[in-house]
Amino acid sequence: MTLLALALVWKTVWPYVVAVVLVGLLGGAGWWLRRTHLRTVAEHRAWQTEEENAARERSMAEVDAMTWQRFERYVAELCRRDGCTQVVVSGKSGDLGADVVGRMPDGRRLVIQCKHYAPHRTVPSGDMQKFLGTAKAEHAADVAVFVATCGFTREAERLAVKHEIVAMHRNLLGAWVRGSTLESLIPLNGAGNGHRTRSLRDARGTAARPATGPRPQGPPGQSGRSGAPGPGHTRPR
Repeated sequence: MTLLALALVWKTVWPYVVAVVLVGLLGGAGWWLRRTHLRTVAEHRAWQTEEENAARERSMAEVDAMTWQRFERYVAELCRRDGCTQVVVSGKSGDLGADVVGRMPDGRRLVIQCKHYAPHRTVPSGDMQKFLGTAKAEHAADVAVFVATCGFTREAERLAVKHEIVAMHRNLLGAWVRGSTLESLIPLNGAGNGHRTRSLRDARGTAARPATGPRPQGPPGQSGRSGAPGPGHTRPR
């Protein structure tokens, strides 16, 4: 009687049991597939970031080999590539921080301070303070950019963000060299310098485009103003 009862019950419930098992299997498979997909995407993004960083460093190796004079001319070339006009390179001491001047594509006055320091160095707050005192007061800059081949100290970066000076550290310079426009990098001020990410305004993605500007030329050489190289500047290799 017991076996007969079980058989009768099974005939009634087996479709539901099978359905529950199938739902469980499908749910487990879906969870596994989603987890695998997320892990694959994360690994791909990490690999892509690593490749981009490596490519940027390969480009920056050419910049590191420049003299400070060639670096200033190269920054001017990047400005022209991005549509800036009336771009002039000072190329001399006593320029009060205006190594490169010109006009943004929309007509705003652009003033750039260039520092060709060794990659492991950092731009101190004192250098930033000097540029703050001249960029707008002496040169009437609408857009003031401090370009360096290294990073900035936290204090220097804080001053830049507070006073709307674009601190273009090594990572942002690498993106500029590889094709991102100056206009697209300006809102990223204060981000990506190895400190906590923050931005002066809402950060927008760097609208990268294929680099069309001239590639760096010239052999490695001394970096620094006329006479002995300045502190922290790259020395002859």
